[in-house]
Parts: sequence; C-alpha cells; structure tokens
Amino acid sequence: MNEQRVPPAEPAPSDAVKGASPSLALALELFTLRRDPLPRMGRPRWLARLPHALVAYAAMFFGFLTTEQLMDHYHVKGGPPLAVALLTALSIWLAMFRPIAAWWLGLLAAGWIAWMIHDNVGQGQTWPWTPGGIFAFAPVLLLVALRVPPRVTIWVVGISVALTGAAEVAFHPDGSQISSMGATVLFGFVGLLGYALRALRLARGELVEQETLTAEERARRTLLEERSRIARELHDVVAHHMSVISIQAQVAPHLVDNPSEELKENLAGIRENALEALTELRRVLGVLRSEQPGDPAAPQHPQPTLAELDGLVDNVRGAGLEVTTEVAGVRRSLAPGVELTAYRIVQEALSNCLRHAPGSQVEVGVAYGPRELHLCVANSAPTRPAPPSQGAGHGLLGMRERAGMLGGELAAGPRPDGGYEVSAVLPMDPQNPPAGTGTGTETKKAP
Repeated sequence: MNEQRVPPAEPAPSDAVKGASPSLALALELFTLRRDPLPRMGRPRWLARLPHALVAYAAMFFGFLTTEQLMDHYHVKGGPPLAVALLTALSIWLAMFRPIAAWWLGLLAAGWIAWMIHDNVGQGQTWPWTPGGIFAFAPVLLLVALRVPPRVTIWVVGISVALTGAAEVAFHPDGSQISSMGATVLFGFVGLLGYALRALRLARGELVEQETLTAEERARRTLLEERSRIARELHDVVAHHMSVISIQAQVAPHLVDNPSEELKENLAGIRENALEALTELRRVLGVLRSEQPGDPAAPQHPQPTLAELDGLVDNVRGAGLEVTTEVAGVRRSLAPGVELTAYRIVQEALSNCLRHAPGSQVEVGVAYGPRELHLCVANSAPTRPAPPSQGAGHGLLGMRERAGMLGGELAAGPRPDGGYEVSAVLPMDPQNPPAGTGTGTETKKAP
C-alpha cells in the first residue's frame, strides 16, 4: 500500500503563549526565536527538498544583487556593502528555520542599507528600499506567512510597511523617490499569498488525516461486524449446550434408584444455574441475531458443519469454477465451534476464488490430525481478468478472527505460479484461546 505523506502541522505554541493574554501572546509571537523548519514537499518525493533549494538560490542571488546595486548605483565602496549583502542573504536562508528571527534580521539589514545610502541617493533613486532590496525582503515575508497564524502575518506586514513610511517621513533625502507605495503593494500581496498557501497546506493535512481516520474506522467497524456475526453463530452453539445441561440435570434424578436429597438438591442447583446462565446469554447476545436491536430475533436454524462441505463445493462448481477436494485422515465429528469455523473459512476462501480468480483451478484440502484440523484452499492463476469487486476486501480479516478465536492460526498469500493460497490450523479441542484474537500472521487480499 502506498504510504500517504501528511503535510506537517504548524508547531504548537509554547506554554507561555498559551497562558498569556491576547496582546501579550501576540508580542511573544512577534519576538519569538522558536524553530519552525520549512516543510518538505509531499509529492513527488524526489523533489521533497525543492523549496529549500529555491530559497538557498534566492539567498545567493539577492546577496550578489545587493552588492552590485550598492556599489554601482549608489556608489558605496569598501567592506560595508559586502557585509550588508551577507546579512541580506543570511536573513533569507534563516527564514527556512526561524522565520520571525529572519524577519527581524531582514529589517535590520534593510535599515543598515537605508542608512548607508542615505547621503548617496541620486535624483529619482528609491529610498529607503533599493530596487533589489525590496524584492529581497519579499521571500522573507513569504516564508513567515507560510508558518505563522494570520494575525501574526498581518502585524509582520504592517510593521514592515509602517517602518518604511516612518523612515520616509522622518529622513527622506531630497530628490529621492519614495518606495512606501511599492512596499505596501508588494508586501501585502506576498502576505496574502503566504496565507493562502498556508491555509491550503493545513487543509490538505487535515484532509489526509481525516482520510486516515476514516480508513481506520472502516477497518475497525468491519472487524466489529465480523465479530458480531461470529457471536451470532456461536450463540446457537452455546445456548444448545446450556439447554442440554439443564435438561440433563432435570432428568438425572429419575435415572437413579432412591436418589438422596443432597443429590437432588445439587442437581436442582445445576439446573437453576444453567437456566440462569442461558437467560443471561440470550439477553446479552440475543440482540446480535438481528442488525436492528428492536427487531425480533432471527429464526433458529442449524449451523453448517464440514459434513455439508460437498454441497458447498457443488454450489461453487455450478458457478463455473473447477474445484477438487481431498480429505486426509479419519473424518469424525468435532466440537461445534470448530466445525462452524472450518466451514466458514472454506466458504470465504472459495468466495474469494470466485471473485478474484475467475477460471482458475481450486484445490480444497481437509486433513484430520490427532489434535489439529488442517485446512487448505489453493487456486491457480486466473485465466481471465477479475471483475471489479464491490466488497470491502476484509474476508481474510474475518477468517483470521475465526481462527484466532479458537487459538488456531491462519496464513494467506500468493503462490509462485500466480495463484493464491489460504491455509489454517485449528485445534480439535480448543482450550482457553489467547486473549488476542489475531495470530500476528500477515494477510493479504487475494489477487
């Protein structure tokens, strides 16, 4: 089964943020140094690190661009342009891991650049942002908006625009061109884009998580339905034996000459306990006879046994499947639960052959051992494509539950010739089966 990758959810806020007032929580979010790595792409897997590679390339590109514009356009020479270009590239790279810290670092680099070029701004040149600097700051804002809540994004964009406007009002060089309008449009667009991408990522993560929970719930419901069906069938077996015990306890005093009062009292107690247990059994499990608890109980009918295996095989042959049977050992009556479980396992395996392997040859083997009953249903490769199945594909799950309930084992898997095989080992006289119903054997759906 193909593994689905769930997009990582955003990190949970710290305990200090959770317990703080809204204004204090916002302040803590704006001054946090919390690590928040940029998520990898889910599909295709070989491009998982593509976003990180693009951010690294953007950091190098804007670092070189900053150096070139400071030296060639604003005529700032020496080491400061290299230092501020390195700081600009570092802010973009740091945004992959600590977005809020990278944003503050980007503002620091932008402020340093504005101070550095203030006296060198020519007629028509932009200030406080350089043409390349305003676009170098955009990836930082985008990476912030991808990882923080919307209210934090609004404040980050608002503070960036406000600082730009305040710098222009207080320190605007003569003859320079203002950049606040361009910053407002660009930063607002980047913030909205980051918010939309973040919302899409979170929605996809919730959808995948919900699909996973739905699949688990469907499998759990199928398991419970199968166990309920098993309980409905075994209810008849248990109720029959409890009725026999009650009748035997009632008849026993008449089979003994001059039974003592103590014997009569003990037998009466046995019968009373049997009737009480039978009443409780019918009260608890009787509702499982019907899909609707309010409906009357389903009609009583005898449960199938291995003695009816020939009729089951004849029905499958009538459906167009070639089936051969082989019985080894001395055929004898088994415990009712073993008979019923063995019949149902063979029945479900043959049904799988009809659905998934049309035109194949099927072999059914039953071997009576000294202490165990061995079952095997194997089919060859199908001779024509199988029609689409409308079932849930949980037949093997039910077979495994039945075998595990008796303390037996069931294995299923493909054969080298392209066919499929289901084999089970059931104890003749089940005694205290393990608490878990499964055996741990991996099962796979028939082809």
